[in-house]
Amino acid sequence: MASHRRRNHYYNRFRSVLPLISAVSGVLLILFGLLSFLAPTPIDTNNPHHKTMLDTTNDVVEDTIGKPGEPVIHIPKKGRKDRDVWSSRNSKYFYGCSNASNKFPNADAITHPNRYLLIATSGGLNQQRTGITDAVVAARILNATLVVPKLDQKSFWKDSSDFSEIFDVDWYISSLRNDVKIIKSLPRRRGKTWIPRNMRVPRKCSERCYQNRVLPVLLKRHAIQLTKFDYRLANKLDTQLQKLRCRVNYHALKFTDPILRMGEKLVHRMRMKSKHFIALHLRFEPDMLAFSGCYYGGGDKERKELGAIRKRWKTLHASNPDKERRHGKCPLTPKEVGLMLRALGYGSDVHIYVASGEVYGGEETLAPLKALFPNFYTKETLSSKEELEPFSSFSSRMAALDFIVCDESDVFVTNNNGNMAKILAGRRRYFGHKPTIRPNAKKLYRLFLNQTTMSWEAFASKMHTFQRGFMGEPKEVRPGRGEFHENPHTCICEDSEAKARKNSGPRKYGKGYDALEDDIPSDYQNVDDEPELPDPDDDGDQDGPQENSQFNETGMDYDELTNEEPELEEILSD
Repeated sequence: MASHRRRNHYYNRFRSVLPLISAVSGVLLILFGLLSFLAPTPIDTNNPHHKTMLDTTNDVVEDTIGKPGEPVIHIPKKGRKDRDVWSSRNSKYFYGCSNASNKFPNADAITHPNRYLLIATSGGLNQQRTGITDAVVAARILNATLVVPKLDQKSFWKDSSDFSEIFDVDWYISSLRNDVKIIKSLPRRRGKTWIPRNMRVPRKCSERCYQNRVLPVLLKRHAIQLTKFDYRLANKLDTQLQKLRCRVNYHALKFTDPILRMGEKLVHRMRMKSKHFIALHLRFEPDMLAFSGCYYGGGDKERKELGAIRKRWKTLHASNPDKERRHGKCPLTPKEVGLMLRALGYGSDVHIYVASGEVYGGEETLAPLKALFPNFYTKETLSSKEELEPFSSFSSRMAALDFIVCDESDVFVTNNNGNMAKILAGRRRYFGHKPTIRPNAKKLYRLFLNQTTMSWEAFASKMHTFQRGFMGEPKEVRPGRGEFHENPHTCICEDSEAKARKNSGPRKYGKGYDALEDDIPSDYQNVDDEPELPDPDDDGDQDGPQENSQFNETGMDYDELTNEEPELEEILSD
């Protein structure tokens, strides 16, 4: 009986609290429903139909880069800790070497009187730099006195600067005095101004080409001017001439003091912000994109705008955008550059200096890159208008400032294969193989295309694989490949003693393993799949002087076509 009463007592107590339990449960269900409604949709990174938004805040917390409503991929905020991303591991075993041999005669011994060579360069600052460098070698081949080169003041860039306003002309002359005699102006002839004979030589003209084509005219006229002088000297020359090229490019060509001081200020200000920094040369101007013939996802508006610009070049054929991208002909977008760098191990805290002209699409195009690297700077953001005023009206002087910062950066990155990218790649190889990242565009095309079908870890792993041979490491480019200004292999020497000391230690991988080749196996060497234009060293049409003959220019790139010449024919005439 007592037991029955206890059961009734517990039952009545349970019935009394039942409404309270129901109310609490109801509230919890409502709260859960609200949380489920407000929470973001789970991400299926393996769904190829999902476009990506980038996730960069904290370690894996989502960010909102891109259009609202797009799913995200998770990108670790911090960079790689398992290796040094700021230096080339084997660079200490290589160094620039361009001193002349004892057998290389002094300029006084080989320069003939009444032989004067003048050069009219072509293009922007870095394209002109190739001409200035090669002009010294051409004068040496012809045993002539070189007149300080005349800069291009009429082409696309319309910069009125002369040589002495960009480069230290006295240093240029004095530092090369043992190699070539250089004077500032052509002397008067019989009391009158001496007007030289104008000529144009073919691209990649060999030593024999100069001797057969140019020298007979020089002997007759005594003073000649080679016009539109860019890439007019062969890649393959005698070793001593190649080393002369390096002495000009890497030692004799020094910017004027005002340019150097401003450039050093910019570098110092970047160093004050961070111990290390990346410099990015970003070519994404509307006319450059139009010339490329590529499509960047801007719809009919982009096709109409870039198509109208492309019509300026009557010699360009209709393009196939997909084919151009498959063949690696399209510059990476700012977003693609940012993803590449993050995948290579550079964290979001890295400071980045961007050297660029007008970016197509403006801030909207740059937004993904700035989200991936918020510490984003340009010469304009690092300087006042008053500081830049002496340079801002002159494109070559502004380009020189960017050149200095890019050259001094810990890591140099480019989204293109233009003249500045080539010149700096060669320079950074010569001065210690500082990391220089150039996109393997053919391989990266498909990787970016399939980006949403893989995890971030898989994407980063493939990025590392595809970029081997494109990171500025020693020996990653085979000797003789590319332009000599880009790959000055003749002027890079190996410290054999240091290599021997390293190889004499314990062999982790067994006999025959070359530790210096660890990072760059032959399978990963940077080899361009496109056939290289042959040097004209052995072409039959290089025999004999050709003052009035014509031949077609081939292999023109954007920088050359922007010289606004009415025709692309090469004419050796008055």
